[in-house]
Amino acid sequence: MYWKCISMSDCWLLLCLIVVSESIPIDKIKVNKIEEPEVQTTPETQDTGLYYDRYLKEVIDVLETDKHFREKLQTADIEEIKSGKMAKELNLVSHLVRTKLDELKRQEVSRLRMLIKAKIDAQQDAGIDHHALLKQFEHLDHQNPHSFEPEDLELLIKTATKDLENYDKERHEEFKQYEMLKEHERREYLKILDEEKRKEEEKRFEEMRKKHMDHPKINHPGSKDQLKEVWEETDGLDPDDFDAKTFFKLHDTNGDGFLDEQEMEALFTKELEKIYDPNNAEDDMVEMEEERLRMREHVMTEIDTNQDRLISAEEFLRASEKKEFGESDPWETLDEQELYSEDELQEFERRLSKQENELRMKSDDLLKQREDLQIQQDQLEAQKLEFHQAVQQLEQKRQAQPPHPQEGPNGELRFHPGVEQAAPPGHDQSQDKHQPAAVGQDQPHQ
Repeated sequence: MYWKCISMSDCWLLLCLIVVSESIPIDKIKVNKIEEPEVQTTPETQDTGLYYDRYLKEVIDVLETDKHFREKLQTADIEEIKSGKMAKELNLVSHLVRTKLDELKRQEVSRLRMLIKAKIDAQQDAGIDHHALLKQFEHLDHQNPHSFEPEDLELLIKTATKDLENYDKERHEEFKQYEMLKEHERREYLKILDEEKRKEEEKRFEEMRKKHMDHPKINHPGSKDQLKEVWEETDGLDPDDFDAKTFFKLHDTNGDGFLDEQEMEALFTKELEKIYDPNNAEDDMVEMEEERLRMREHVMTEIDTNQDRLISAEEFLRASEKKEFGESDPWETLDEQELYSEDELQEFERRLSKQENELRMKSDDLLKQREDLQIQQDQLEAQKLEFHQAVQQLEQKRQAQPPHPQEGPNGELRFHPGVEQAAPPGHDQSQDKHQPAAVGQDQPHQ
């Protein structure tokens, strides 16, 4: 899925190219020459892979709404924009745009602070790389977290340019690691087999490798032979009538005057289908994507002379007039290249072994902590049970004892004021009224 923008200037395209490299799985923001509004569904954007992807897109969306900023971009070249010089124009945008940018920056700073706090909490026992954590603020000025200034736009442009330009290199490295891991796992599997089964597995592996390499000739990406094949098989046209200008118009599917990443990749489908079939066990779809990336990089290097990540009609026609365009050299596929050396594989296996040991130690430590916690829980449960039983025993004893009257020190019943005492048998209570008061008691007045 791709990121499109309608009714913008050609120079606004250049700024957008800074944040959308030709190697990133997201389309470039491009210009429709007709300034008439179009009614269309805005496609969902795909993540660029940058940790500040959302912030980047939101800033561009806000800047896009300012007329002054777009007009200044009309006279800017790609190098001027990539260097960050256009950031000074931020001082002339509308107050509403600046206010929106201020709020976006405050939200981004808050988000990054939460991420850093979470990382610190998670790594408190394993050591904290503060330098790596602070590196997350390269795309903005974190010392001023409240307002979006020209320095923030300059940092955002430069950081995004650097990160996206390195994206292809990182993808190639990830693929190399993937291939070494595959070979490592294959070798480890062979170790657990007996000699007879090991030979069978080696034979099967070699047969699959040969079967994968048994495919038709792969035309050089961007060559006349490759494009003529698309012209004939995809477009259904006579190969003898091939015309570069017509071909460009046919495959500029959105009619903006450029062949972008999606449109270029569509041209390689026929070649890739010669090598890879998802239904074949010997064909790896991860390798197919690496092959697609290599083809795209090759064509961009050969044709995209101004390195703006797009191929214009002029660049395409100029390339079709070169001598190399008519040459029929076959394309060297991944299977015909040495992706890594034996020394690199051994170093990879050493790192992998070290990582496995570290993970095993952490796993053992976590298991020990779990056992200790279980023991503590069992002890607490036992103490709770003992306490509950003691309370029950006390309650049972209390209920079993009969009630006793309160007695004085000599065994006599205590007198409770306000409570009438029962008279002993045969006692005349009427005589009590005529008894003299005890010594010390007040006599009633006559």
